[in-house]
Amino acid sequence: MTALDGRKPRIGILGIMQDLYDEMIPGIAQRQEGYAAELAAHLSDIGEFIPSKAIKYREDAERAMREFEDSYLDGVLVVMLTYGPAMRVARLLSESRLPICLANIQPEPDVTPAWDMADMTYNQGVHGAQDTANAMVRAGKPFAVITDDWHAESFRVSVDRWARAAAAATAWKRLKVAIFGYAMNEMGDIRVDESALVRSLGPAIIAVAQGDLWRGMQEADPEAVASVMEFEDKNFEIDPRLSSEERTDHARMQVAIEEILRNRGFGAYTAHFDAIGEDGRFHRLPLAAASSLMAKGFGYAAEGDVLTACLVYAGHVLIGNAHFTEMYAMDFPSDSVLMSHMGEGNWKIARSDRPVRLIKRPLGIGRLEDPPTFLFQYQPGPATLATLVSLEAERFRLVVAEGENLDSQELPALEMPYGQFRPASGLRACLDGWLTAGGPHHEVMNLGHHAADWQAFCRLTGIEFVQV
Repeated sequence: MTALDGRKPRIGILGIMQDLYDEMIPGIAQRQEGYAAELAAHLSDIGEFIPSKAIKYREDAERAMREFEDSYLDGVLVVMLTYGPAMRVARLLSESRLPICLANIQPEPDVTPAWDMADMTYNQGVHGAQDTANAMVRAGKPFAVITDDWHAESFRVSVDRWARAAAAATAWKRLKVAIFGYAMNEMGDIRVDESALVRSLGPAIIAVAQGDLWRGMQEADPEAVASVMEFEDKNFEIDPRLSSEERTDHARMQVAIEEILRNRGFGAYTAHFDAIGEDGRFHRLPLAAASSLMAKGFGYAAEGDVLTACLVYAGHVLIGNAHFTEMYAMDFPSDSVLMSHMGEGNWKIARSDRPVRLIKRPLGIGRLEDPPTFLFQYQPGPATLATLVSLEAERFRLVVAEGENLDSQELPALEMPYGQFRPASGLRACLDGWLTAGGPHHEVMNLGHHAADWQAFCRLTGIEFVQV
């Protein structure tokens, strides 16, 4: 699964009640199924919500959950249509591979003097929610809870955040990450036990030989190569010093990488410059390719960093338009840190008042010819940084910092994507916290403030969350 389709989360609604009310209130099941359908319609702009039939028996619940899982949904919203005893669904929910959210809601927001016993029955879901939550807690099943008036905007905001987190967590379980070559030697903070990663979080790391990339370049469809350059001509300012041969070679690399990723089901990849440079067959590093593939929704990180490649992918699914970067240097007068990397960057976060440039850029790293490189500054305004820490065994920690990208000075000698990020907590406090938490030097950036989104993601994946 990749983050390329831009679709909304797909969530099943498991509506729970019991049959003892059928004789007491004829038609209650159909009435409450209508309530679930109304709820799904109310949430349709944030995701595709698919209600089950009213769940009265364990067999009904098992059948509905099988349908949800077989349909590759992203999560399950559990809704009490009336009171429903938890023992009918306790095992099922505890064993589900899909993220669970218990929506503690009821059809009517207020109790009125006009209520009769039927109204009491329609709106008595809270003690069913208590019964079900207790069963999941006792089973050690992680789950989210949202208590609210389902008509309220606050409920939609909470469900939207959980649904996106569920989609990202579920996508991670299916994620395959390609590593071209090997990880950078002696760079410690990018190292991870790949077996622990796939066991605990889901992403699988698969090595791809540089020869596959080379053969892909030789077999690249000329029309696809031409399409890459036509897109660049239309959307970017092209450095006139770039030759046709340089641009064609870069475009062939981009087409070849994308074909490998799509054909083999990879959602993310990483490539180390030494692995490309030492191979002997390549003329330049695929820096512009990494930028455009990030803009298409693939996860990416440099230097064989599979952890951050996974996180960039999660940032695409959870928030959108994720960008790979790192902290380069501190600027104490502006209370900010200069963010950049060797030349890769998602040009969808570029400032909107200046053109993104594709430049001819001398680069000694890799000992190859000049790689075409996108040059832009980050869009000023709110932004969030996140990084993934591999701890002992199957423990992982996410370190997050909110802040803003400054409308900062131009740096004419810096021929790669860059910006200055001012942490909301202040440069000193942020980096003290970052280092204390073991935060690595590669990060994902998303525009906007999204610590709450990352925290919701961590709750579903079991990752420790630290905000600095």
